[in-house]
Amino acid sequence: MFRTLIYLATIKNVSWLCCLLLLLAACTPRLESRFLHTEDLQILPPLQAQDARPGRLARSSCYDALSYVPDTAHLEHTPIKYVRVNFHWMNGADSSLNYTGQQAIDYTYELLGAINHDLENNQPMALPEGNNTPVLPTRYRFVITPRWNDPADPGIYFHFDDATSYYVHKGKNINIHRRDAIQKYGIQSDEVLNIFIMPHHPDSVASETYNAYAVGVSLGNAVKAAGMFENGGNPWYYRGIFNHEIGHVFGLAHTWAFNDGCEDTPHNPNCWSRTDEPPCNTVISNNLMDYNSCQCAWTPCQIGKIHLRMAQENAPQRRFLQPNWCHLHEERHIFIRDSVVWHGAKDLEGHLTIETGGSLTIKCRVSLPASAKITVQPGGTLRLEEHARLHNACGDTWQGIEIQQRGKAKGQVITMGKPAIEDAVHYLN
Repeated sequence: MFRTLIYLATIKNVSWLCCLLLLLAACTPRLESRFLHTEDLQILPPLQAQDARPGRLARSSCYDALSYVPDTAHLEHTPIKYVRVNFHWMNGADSSLNYTGQQAIDYTYELLGAINHDLENNQPMALPEGNNTPVLPTRYRFVITPRWNDPADPGIYFHFDDATSYYVHKGKNINIHRRDAIQKYGIQSDEVLNIFIMPHHPDSVASETYNAYAVGVSLGNAVKAAGMFENGGNPWYYRGIFNHEIGHVFGLAHTWAFNDGCEDTPHNPNCWSRTDEPPCNTVISNNLMDYNSCQCAWTPCQIGKIHLRMAQENAPQRRFLQPNWCHLHEERHIFIRDSVVWHGAKDLEGHLTIETGGSLTIKCRVSLPASAKITVQPGGTLRLEEHARLHNACGDTWQGIEIQQRGKAKGQVITMGKPAIEDAVHYLN
């Protein structure tokens, strides 16, 4: 009898609890979602920011390199860009003047690993002495890219040609800017950065006044380099040459005695290494755009300039990038939980959600991958300013902006001026 009473009491309490839960569920507003309607927009006039000169409008932040400096609090907002490269080993007709076969293939992968190692491990700037220049991740890497329609293509090629193979970096027969080899042997040059590793000309090497040191030159859609074979040694020693020359490809200039457009790259004597004689008897530069033995430090401005060039739709260098922003990657979903401003253009690779309490201001172009959507949760805010443009950079469509509402709490979309929303399947329905 006692057990029966306990059992009935338990049943009564469970029933009461279930009723309470049902009551609370009935009182909780249901989450509603719909794509953006005209009535959802809050339209404000554009800001008219002035620059230091009276009567002139400030230039859009979309063209400022500092707008593209990775935000260390939100690194996922700057997806790593992958630059497609291939390698050409140039040689004389008798194949004796450069690495060949498996030795060259192994060398290529070791070299690429060393190049990417420095990109992954940016070093503090050595100059100016006592500086506090931030050390930021570069957020780009290189990847060997074979021809997509040839499964047997390794992306590493060998050419034996006495007419175009040689590199002459000084003297009356200097040919560093000649494009003969590139025009003859370039592969996928419209979308892959071709890297040519060449021997110094044997006649030049025979001269006592010619130094067959490691050297390179940037030629827009290609890089030529020489001296690896003649000087021997681990590929690690030559990583800086390639990062330096590809830095030129993406818009970086020499820093030691020139205005390169960056305030965080100080002028310096351009010493290769420290010596006992001035001006190289003190701390020397380690910046990748100076000529030094390390070339292993990128400043925030330099990183920003590279990513600015990568983000410009009409920049020829952009075509060298793997277009990872074309197709939706569910795992690269970006969530905005605090107050964020995107001053530069972005190529997203997943969905974008502004969560409750989060705020995102978009000032420039933002590309959404195919089938992606922007979700603005209740209490979240998306602000689109005058130069904002939402689109798909690959000629495809994305879903659109989804507004969520729970009771009176609703996601907000605020526009200033006339931002553009393109390629969206659902827009102002």
